[in-house]
Amino acid sequence: METIRNLYRIGIGPSSSHTMGPQRAAKIFLSRHPHSATYRVILYGSLAATGKGHLTDKALLEVFKDRTLELLWTAEKELPDHPNGMTFEALDSSGQIQASWDVYSIGGGALFDPINPSETPDIYLHDTLVEILAHCRSSGEALWEYVYNIEDISFPEYLAEIWDVMQSAINTGLVTAGVLPGGLGLGRKAGKFYRQATLYSAHLKNNARVWAYALAVSEQNAGGGLIVTAPTCGACGVVPSVLRYLRETLNCSHDDILRALATAGLIGNLVKRNASISGAEVGCQGEVGTACAMAAAAATQLHGGTNEQIEYAAEMGLEHHLGLTCDPVNGLVQIPCIERNAHAATRAISCAHFALLSGGEHKISFDEITLVMNETGKALPSLYRETAAGGIAQAYRLRNTNSNNKC
Repeated sequence: METIRNLYRIGIGPSSSHTMGPQRAAKIFLSRHPHSATYRVILYGSLAATGKGHLTDKALLEVFKDRTLELLWTAEKELPDHPNGMTFEALDSSGQIQASWDVYSIGGGALFDPINPSETPDIYLHDTLVEILAHCRSSGEALWEYVYNIEDISFPEYLAEIWDVMQSAINTGLVTAGVLPGGLGLGRKAGKFYRQATLYSAHLKNNARVWAYALAVSEQNAGGGLIVTAPTCGACGVVPSVLRYLRETLNCSHDDILRALATAGLIGNLVKRNASISGAEVGCQGEVGTACAMAAAAATQLHGGTNEQIEYAAEMGLEHHLGLTCDPVNGLVQIPCIERNAHAATRAISCAHFALLSGGEHKISFDEITLVMNETGKALPSLYRETAAGGIAQAYRLRNTNSNNKC
């Protein structure tokens, strides 16, 4: 597996696969061919189907802002290796193609180039959690220690930067009011939830705080704010909200939080390696489901759980999101994405509590459920894999069509 630095990326929302990935690819292509007369980008599959709602065009135009750029949207066609395929072309003054590059945005801001498959070399010797647990039983390491001993010496500093951005997204989201962009008329709720959290019984108060923190980050993402992919933009509210809540209620130290981020990152990295964190490839189970597993693992560790209990909590976080579709209304990372972050956060804490009450014994391993998630996701029709062609997106579209026809 590659470094966890490639899982936690700081960037602008609303989508790691549709905004951050294409923008990174555009910068790479422009740096290779800076003197072409014009440029053309062809977007395929899910990138074309929901790209405008995810601001893909805006992200690309920002890179080519002083150049002539033609964008082509080809939703009905996919390149062979992933639904989020792109072709970049550099053209001379007569319109002849000088250079062409096929590249894929595979989730979490990561890119896949079939000609040069690896962005960065692998640094982890183990690719499954069962192998890591066996290693840790022999070495005596906690999972966070395993990560720290493999990553470079500055990794804790990097996690501190990640935590600062997560905190900032919560703090800004809690005090920002107004309607989110995109035309759905969806108002921000985080501040309201946070204020109301003081008015209710302890149980509802606790849930309301977690929800408020998750909403704050997800709303920042939907508004194009600065967030951290954890593991993606669409699922960026789950891990920060759980860690913020537990820092306050368990009186966790700064180092405790960074170590929990390391363990959460390990879980996300394993899913990324052995399955997918791309909604266009496996549906929302790969995004919010993985985020829930990451947060559940972190929460269990912060409660003093064993490595085996952490594995169990992560397995439940992913298992109980199996089959979750990615069907964003109008291609925006708002409905149902924002609420899903909030509910996955409280589910992550529940998974941690469940694992802590057990000894960590269970029948289906995290590695097995990861493969099941991958199989389930790829069996989903493309209607339910970030194309906004079916599911909730279709229901919303049909309702509005019928309302307009009645008028």
